[in-house]
Amino acid sequence: MMNNKSVIATAVASVLFAGCAFAQDAVKGTDVLKDGWEVHGYGSMNVRNIDGETVDTEFGKPDYKTAGTHGKSTNQVEFALKKHTEHQNGAWSDFVLRSEYGNGNSYAYSSDGSQKKNDEAQFEVKEAFVEIGGLSFLGDDTSIWGGQRYLNRAAGVLSGEFWKQSSGVGTGVQTKIAGNTAGVAMVMADPDAGALPYSDAAIAAIDNTPGLTQGQKDALKGQYRNTERKTLTSYDFYYYGVDVGFGKLDFDFKYMKQANKDSNNEDGFGAGVTLNTNYYGLDGWAQTAVTYGKGVAQNRGLNFGSWSGGNDKAESIFATTYGVWNIADRWQMGSEVTYFGALDELFGAKDLARFLVAVRPSYKINDNLRVEMTGSYGQEKGAEGYWTRTGDAVKGEYYNVELALPITVNADYFGRPQIKPYVSYIAADDAASASTIGIKDGKDETVVGVHTEIWF
Repeated sequence: MMNNKSVIATAVASVLFAGCAFAQDAVKGTDVLKDGWEVHGYGSMNVRNIDGETVDTEFGKPDYKTAGTHGKSTNQVEFALKKHTEHQNGAWSDFVLRSEYGNGNSYAYSSDGSQKKNDEAQFEVKEAFVEIGGLSFLGDDTSIWGGQRYLNRAAGVLSGEFWKQSSGVGTGVQTKIAGNTAGVAMVMADPDAGALPYSDAAIAAIDNTPGLTQGQKDALKGQYRNTERKTLTSYDFYYYGVDVGFGKLDFDFKYMKQANKDSNNEDGFGAGVTLNTNYYGLDGWAQTAVTYGKGVAQNRGLNFGSWSGGNDKAESIFATTYGVWNIADRWQMGSEVTYFGALDELFGAKDLARFLVAVRPSYKINDNLRVEMTGSYGQEKGAEGYWTRTGDAVKGEYYNVELALPITVNADYFGRPQIKPYVSYIAADDAASASTIGIKDGKDETVVGVHTEIWF
């Protein structure tokens, strides 16, 4: 028979044993400490009225010719979901899913479901990737990722054009070297993704269809692809955040290849350096970059996606500087100066050169209302006959003046959401140049619109 002391000792031992077991379970490395979702998004709804009509043009904005609020997306919506998980042993993971609808759509759709009639600018998954970091065998500063994503994107503040990105499916590793971000990645993109498989019978049926013009036949044939894929691949190397005293430098290098191309069209490389500073010594921020592109990497050297490609004559230089200046309590100003030109050929055009200078001062009337003014000058020129252009169309000069009255919950330059009524006047130096940016008659056009925008 156990005495009282034995009973007490046994009870204490049992409690201690249970506590030890519980403690071991509590520090299990794979236990989840934090788990949750973040929801972010973007919306851009642009109502543009030109003589009572919607139009399918952006008046040269994607080509650095104008800088007004006349992007053609009438109902672009984007959602980004991120599931973040952290574990007891320090490991963490992110699952990022970004979806988009309506980017580039210019039609003002009703709500009767007719949007399904348009097979472009539909719902798309833009990013779907997993990133894992904090692994014991790699170190706290190292992560690996795999899936579809936009890698390292940067865009001009007034042109809105992404001049740097790797858009596609791939994998990569990111870490810290000397306290700065460093990474390598491999990203692939198929330019013919989504096209119908080629067949002799289908092409013959198009050729034999009565009533079709040759242009219509060619457009229908363009829906088909050969069975031989033209897969593009970019090998990215980057090193970001090098402190130089007055700012920080980012370095990028990309080697690109395209499958099933001859030796004149199969590869290329791009390189660039970016300086991140205040607004040229003033209050605000600015980003300045110079890039070089050759061959498949002709598109600003660092802009990779299904649109990439080029031969050994394709060679370009790109330089841009843009930012926002906080002038005073009520005054701010965005600005951008960009040059994009061929060193030989660019997009098949000999000596192609584009130049844009734009400013957008903004005045805060009160916390919820501001006045915004935009002025820009753009120029494009090339060798006689580029893209079959001759005469006045060889060189175009473009002017854009805009007045807007953004209504917002926060009248800061980047205060969103906002509803922005605007009037934008676009003019070219001649009618031939005006026609290249979508102006139908004469050499000028006035756009009256309301641009609604939100990001969160």
